[in-house]
Amino acid sequence: MSDIWAWEYDPDERHVVSGPPVVVVTEVERLAEQLVILGRDAANAGRGPLHGGGLRTLDLFGGRGFLHFIVADHLRLVLIVRVTWLD
Repeated sequence: MSDIWAWEYDPDERHVVSGPPVVVVTEVERLAEQLVILGRDAANAGRGPLHGGGLRTLDLFGGRGFLHFIVADHLRLVLIVRVTWLD
């Protein structure tokens, strides 16, 4: 089995990042790439449950928005499930 990790929007890009400005989407995708580099350690990034996986949250632009993601270790995949942007 490969150790290569990837990321994707779940359910899809249209549902997750339609609405925020392009600069926000660019930052989300930059952070997603950083999470992929961390691999399974991405489960320790941001805020969320201390044990058992689940939804994690990272701040965007000093708290003006949030990136919500799940680390699917068994799939070697970071799922970006929601982006919240405060105008």
